Amino acid sequence: MDSPATDIARRLAASAEAVCRRYLSNGRREGRYWLVGDVHNSPGRSLYVRLSATAESRGGAGKWTDAQSGDHGDLLDIIAASCAHQTMRETLDEARQFLSLPPPDEIKPRNPTIRKAPTGTPESARRLWAASKPITNSIAARYLGRRSIIDLSGIDQLRFHPRCYYRPAEDDVPGVREAWPAMIAAVTDNEGTITGVHRTWLDPQSREKAAVAYPRRAMGHLLGSGVRFGKADGVMVAGEGLETLLSLRQVMPSMAMIAGLSAAHLAAIQFPAALHCLYVARDDDPAGATALSTLTERCEPLGIAVIPLEPRLDDFNSDLTAYGHERLAAAIRVQLRAADAVRFLKE
Repeated sequence: MDSPATDIARRLAASAEAVCRRYLSNGRREGRYWLVGDVHNSPGRSLYVRLSATAESRGGAGKWTDAQSGDHGDLLDIIAASCAHQTMRETLDEARQFLSLPPPDEIKPRNPTIRKAPTGTPESARRLWAASKPITNSIAARYLGRRSIIDLSGIDQLRFHPRCYYRPAEDDVPGVREAWPAMIAAVTDNEGTITGVHRTWLDPQSREKAAVAYPRRAMGHLLGSGVRFGKADGVMVAGEGLETLLSLRQVMPSMAMIAGLSAAHLAAIQFPAALHCLYVARDDDPAGATALSTLTERCEPLGIAVIPLEPRLDDFNSDLTAYGHERLAAAIRVQLRAADAVRFLKE
């Protein structure tokens, strides 16, 4: 049987947005997240509360991360901090009042139930990663090659799974296949611990994305983490999509990079301790502009310089496939600081 705190935390998660509107009233909803300054309800955008469970974050409603401090927790922590409680009992009493639950001595014990182990957890992600194979000479490598991403040397964050399970969605056609080849990318935190994986399902015949409603999905814990290429020693490029960063690595193979996998997650990446310059390889769309703005707000008080990298087309993979390596390198050169251009651009 679940503990009272676990049961109440789960009930709060089912009403995550209502909890945020009550206890984090200085924030606002953006997509699947509630954004606010911190657990004490300060104005700002550093703290992200997940409002609903999704295919990418199953069971994650109510979980939060403060991208500034790295702190994380659930909605009970939010209530405790916003109300300045000193004990868990105070917090549970407040939560019960919010949920209109009776005092604990009036709650009748329930028969214990057997609960299935959660899916989509970091442990599940690590198992999938361990079961995957090197990407060399795979369908995934050929998929990237069709996008002019040829040089995969030194990239250990990508693997290949020949039969990766795909959970059909409501938008899929009836009878859609439930196993496809897939490119698997490791999602890690600043310490290099795998917290999740990103899957791109592929068609074995066309070597393009599989004909499913959602050919890209992530599992595990993504907020603050990302797919990291190289180790940052003060300078790093951050971008949204894998193909965006892999395209830039074709001309800057020694530059450390991180793919946030979505605009919202890009805006919440954890910064390495030594970082002093962050290049943001933004997509040319409103979400990319918002991510750049949020990263700039977060970096300014930390003394981290933020420099945008602007594509000519919608993103840097489009630039690479349309213009080639040399013209992409020339376009990037004029956007880098002079010393970084000398240090990182491939001759």
